[in-house]
Amino acid sequence: MSRRELGKIKEYKYTPGERFEVTPEMKNEFDRDGFILVRGLFTKEEIDKLYKGLQLGNIIKHAFNLPDGEKMNSKMVVWNHPGNDYTGRLGRCRRLVDTTEKLLGGEVYHYHTKVNMKEPHTGGAFQWHQDYGYWYKNALLFPDLLSVMVAIHRSDKGNGCLKVLRGSHKLGRIDHVRMGGQNGAEPERLAEAKKILEEIYVELDPGDGIFFHCNVLHSSAQNHSDRKRWVIIPCYNKMDNDPYADHHHARATKLHKVEDEDLIKCNEFDDLTGKWFMDPSIDKTIIASKVNENVDSSEEAPVNNA
Repeated sequence: MSRRELGKIKEYKYTPGERFEVTPEMKNEFDRDGFILVRGLFTKEEIDKLYKGLQLGNIIKHAFNLPDGEKMNSKMVVWNHPGNDYTGRLGRCRRLVDTTEKLLGGEVYHYHTKVNMKEPHTGGAFQWHQDYGYWYKNALLFPDLLSVMVAIHRSDKGNGCLKVLRGSHKLGRIDHVRMGGQNGAEPERLAEAKKILEEIYVELDPGDGIFFHCNVLHSSAQNHSDRKRWVIIPCYNKMDNDPYADHHHARATKLHKVEDEDLIKCNEFDDLTGKWFMDPSIDKTIIASKVNENVDSSEEAPVNNA
């Protein structure tokens, strides 16, 4: 693992074959900035295999369209338990889970994973929001969650990359209001926060990843380019932050980790048993529509599976 400066952003590098360790400096940066950026978190071979698996369509058939309030849609698919296929092993690998546990300070479970797909010329924006602006409504008492966004395609200003407000997790939860099918941070408070907090474009090559706290304000623009911008985002919650009521994401469920080197050995793309794909109609925090209305609903039934 090595570190260097990229402008004002410190970034880290994952070395394949080595255990990724969270140093005290890295933990301090996460606590201060609300995120850490890791280049090469997954190798080209691992990301190529992920994309190949997604192209088979077994997962993507569960996707839904999320309007951005600006006449464009992003396509998204969400599953609540990782399962044993390639995407599940990715969400259970130590370089994600061990790192998350060190950053959050305790055992975590898989809250859900999503793939966001911004297609060329049509991919919609994501309004400025905090993930906890949504997840607070899911009976979670504490903001003890984080997400790991990993680029599948090159993600830059041209095709609507992630933007974050550095240190915005320290603002606490901000009220959110409906914007299209999404919820966005209350505009007046957002405008004031943007006056004093640094706005950072998070440009990623395939395999790069960013770990970010659930109260970090973030957004992304529409994709008007001729390039795809797909990302996979595993999300984790601390085990001692189990929601006090059932909802459309997972309750605390023991997470069975896999070794990093086991990921590339996995060739399972068809067995999606127990993943529990989210039906957008039961998520009251968004307004969305299924891309494929003929999906077998039995594949979406909740199964308590790690």
